[in-house]
Amino acid sequence: MKSQNLIQELTYNFSLEIIKRFCRKQDYDKASIYNQLVKSSTSIGANVEESIGAYSKKDFLNKITIAYKEARETRYWIRLLKDSNNLDNESAGFLLTKIDQIIRVLGTIQKTTKSNL
Repeated sequence: MKSQNLIQELTYNFSLEIIKRFCRKQDYDKASIYNQLVKSSTSIGANVEESIGAYSKKDFLNKITIAYKEARETRYWIRLLKDSNNLDNESAGFLLTKIDQIIRVLGTIQKTTKSNL
């Protein structure tokens, strides 16, 4: 990961180790990780929809920022599932391409909105 800072890398690797060790040894139900992925990914669109009905530019920016954060979280869960061998490479690649595009678009919207406040 080229633009990751130390804490991002440390926390990601820690989570990955937990999944690898705990899921395999304890016959852990992976459904909770999938649920996290579904929650964060559906929250992106919900917040984008809310932003469309925002009552001010500040409210709009707030909803877009939440959507951006949820997109980052979604990317995190996809990476963890892939790297722990709970999501095949083809699906992960497809999903990561899509979520990276969403993150870029939301980031651009954030920057443009901030500059117009």
